[in-house]
Amino acid sequence: MSSQNKGISLRHTPDNIGYRLIEIPAELQELLESSTPPILSIEASDTAAVLRTPNKAYSLRQKNTSNALMLLSPNNSPDSPEQTLAAISTIHETVELEEYHEPEKKEAPKAKLSGKWHERFGKAR
Repeated sequence: MSSQNKGISLRHTPDNIGYRLIEIPAELQELLESSTPPILSIEASDTAAVLRTPNKAYSLRQKNTSNALMLLSPNNSPDSPEQTLAAISTIHETVELEEYHEPEKKEAPKAKLSGKWHERFGKAR
């Protein structure tokens, strides 16, 4: 009879919630774990969604990964003393936060008046 350990059983039991993992910078993590965490908001910009804190803004970018990440949860049953894990989600993309800087506002270019008609009559209108 073998005395080898069987290990931990792994079961695939997706919960269909649709998880997203967010990679956050260390400074934002410290801010969120502080005694007075700030209120965060998400806004739209022309190029990306923007996560705002009171002092900074971060653009949200989706990154696809070739290696899937499996989200595991303990799955112990009172009927069985055997220790098991459940794979509740498989994640192929993560969300990355990059520091966001407001784009500079540019004035629309002024229309150039050209041609003889504009020189004679356009200015008087």
